[in-house]
Amino acid sequence: MGRVICAGLGPGDPDLMSLRAARTIGDARHVAYFRKEGRAGQARRIVEGMLNPQAIEYPMEYPVTTEIPFDSPDYTQALARFYDAWADRLASLAATEDVVVLCEGDPFFYGSFMHLHSRLQGRVPVEVIPGITGMTGCWNATDTPITWGDDVLTVLMGTLPEDDLVSHMQNADALVIMKTGRNLPRVRRALERAGRLSSAWLVERGTMPGQRVVRLAEVEPHDVPYFAIVLVHGHGRRPEIAE
Repeated sequence: MGRVICAGLGPGDPDLMSLRAARTIGDARHVAYFRKEGRAGQARRIVEGMLNPQAIEYPMEYPVTTEIPFDSPDYTQALARFYDAWADRLASLAATEDVVVLCEGDPFFYGSFMHLHSRLQGRVPVEVIPGITGMTGCWNATDTPITWGDDVLTVLMGTLPEDDLVSHMQNADALVIMKTGRNLPRVRRALERAGRLSSAWLVERGTMPGQRVVRLAEVEPHDVPYFAIVLVHGHGRRPEIAE
């Protein structure tokens, strides 16, 4: 029996991938990755030039992305059928060979692979290679520590209701807000209501080509790419710089 191996690719720069992930990807004979229909896929872009020329590729194309609301029953059912079908296909492949699944960031940190992982349990051996998270790459792009001393870091999804965002923003020292994109206007309003907008940064395509780091207050909250994260740095306890 083979295995399903999910390789965490890190935040986007291939140089930030682990040695273990790079070796596994280079040796793979079967490689699967998520992508939007009609797109090359970010995961596939990261490993360009790394795959064995003889590797067989399996693009796993989402049936929906932003066409219908994510909380719609139709959205949930379409994705459930998608993950069920691909779990069956990967399990069938892994009956005789290893299959490597590519995943941006870390697979267990909001990664799509989590939905396959739960469906594959008890069917085939599954291994996960950790990766640097996207948010880690983004806060390093700001050249400023995200937390100090006793700071509490809160990770939020931009899909949350605005009032919930405000409540969390008011109670945290440092903030990471993911899934911004078309949710950025709501995130910006929430930060302003919480009194945190002046301290917020927007990082687009962190560690990737076209990276941009800018104060959120200076950005129009439209046309933000999918790979964008909002950060508010903590300012907790720290030793004073000696004279």
